Amino acid sequence: MATTNKASKLLVLTYIGHVQTEELRRGRESTSALLADLAPGFRVLADFERMERMDTDATQELGKMMEEADAKGVETIVRVIPHPSQDIGLNILAMFHYKRQLPMVTCKTMEEAAKTLGL
Repeated sequence: MATTNKASKLLVLTYIGHVQTEELRRGRESTSALLADLAPGFRVLADFERMERMDTDATQELGKMMEEADAKGVETIVRVIPHPSQDIGLNILAMFHYKRQLPMVTCKTMEEAAKTLGL
C-alpha cells in the first residue's frame, strides 16, 4: 500500500502479511503515479512492521521502486523494522539501486520513525 503526504514531502509504503511479487508489481504502478506528484527532496517511510514474509524474487520489484524514487529525487529513507527477521537485506539492495548514497534510518517503531521525520 502506498500513500503520500505532499505537505510533509513524504511517500509512505506499507507492507503487510505475506508480500508477493505480483502484489509489489501492481503496487509499483500506483507508487509511480504518486511519485509523479512529489517534488524532488521528498522522503520515504517504509513500514515493514506488519510484514510476515516476502517472496524472494520480490526484491527485484523493490529494486525497481528504489531506482524510480532515486530518479525522482528522494532525499531520505526511514524504515520501520521491529524485528531483525523482517530485514530482507534492504541495505544491500540500496547499494545496487540508488545511484547516490542517501541517509537511511531504521527504526523499531512508527513512533520512532515519526520523530525521526519530524512528524
